[in-house]
Amino acid sequence: VAELKDSINTMINNLRGTTERNEEQDWLKTNLARFTNMLQGQRDLTTVGQTLLSELVPLVGAHQGLIYQLRPDEHPELELLAGYAREAEYGYSDRLRLGEGLFGQCAADMRRILVTDVPPETVRIEGRILNAIPRSLVIFPVVFEGQIKAVLGLASLNEFAPAHLTFL
Repeated sequence: VAELKDSINTMINNLRGTTERNEEQDWLKTNLARFTNMLQGQRDLTTVGQTLLSELVPLVGAHQGLIYQLRPDEHPELELLAGYAREAEYGYSDRLRLGEGLFGQCAADMRRILVTDVPPETVRIEGRILNAIPRSLVIFPVVFEGQIKAVLGLASLNEFAPAHLTFL
């Protein structure tokens, strides 16, 4: 009876794990399709950036977001394209050089930066209603055909779920 109970419990745990993985895959596919359809045919980059952030930030449980676009001049730099819950008076630069800060470093390395357990003396999610230290930051490059095009960063008062990081 004990072996039967253990076998049934193992089977239930395996089924639960499979169900969770399937639900996660469905969530990923559904939202990827939704974002593809939502942004398809858009020409204005500012509108694309603002639309992307207004849908993406709440979807992944973030509370603030920024997109910097790469301006490939003689001296390439990142220029702020769009923001979500951004308040200009709290020190977010409109322009960054490659390698400058986390956004600039992400662009230079073309690699995601994930910061968890953010120390208290760092960037704050600030505003008139909310003034808090985020718990997690994720900054990732937008790369097309091997070229960096933009950098997107999100701040959350919570940890990002693995499914959210996979989606990003």
